[in-house]
Amino acid sequence: MYKHIEDFTATWKNETAATLRTLEALTDESLSQQITNDHRTLGRLAWHLVQTLHEMPTRTGLSFEGPGEDTSVPTSAAHIADVYKRTSQALLEAVESSWKDENLLIMSDMYGDQWPNGLMLDIIVKHEIHHRGQMTVLMRQAGLRVPDLYGPTKEQWAEFGAPAPVI
Repeated sequence: MYKHIEDFTATWKNETAATLRTLEALTDESLSQQITNDHRTLGRLAWHLVQTLHEMPTRTGLSFEGPGEDTSVPTSAAHIADVYKRTSQALLEAVESSWKDENLLIMSDMYGDQWPNGLMLDIIVKHEIHHRGQMTVLMRQAGLRVPDLYGPTKEQWAEFGAPAPVI
């Protein structure tokens, strides 16, 4: 749980940069990739991330521009990345301009539970990380290069002239 806006800001900037690198690696063709027919497509996962950036924080009373829950999945990967970039920045600006550290302790109704706003921010960061991980698996299946997120990828190790570590 975040207790200081500046801590959220630092984390948010790092994590949204990683998510944006992931979204920018998608192609329009890759958006239909899925593990099985009863799971979300890569495009649906990507758009879910974008929509949640607006849906979850607005439950706390924050007001900023973002796509509605009823907006259908775009067919353009570039459009998804662009809306993500604008919405993630709008969320950050709303938090920084509307809240002070004490707002992070205010309880808000989240899906029938009461969460401190600082917990909501922590969960939205972890939500991004969770779905970004799912997306990288689908990206590999679609033949896309996975971006570095927390360290070098298999391709980067090869570019460094070193074998990828075996875990």
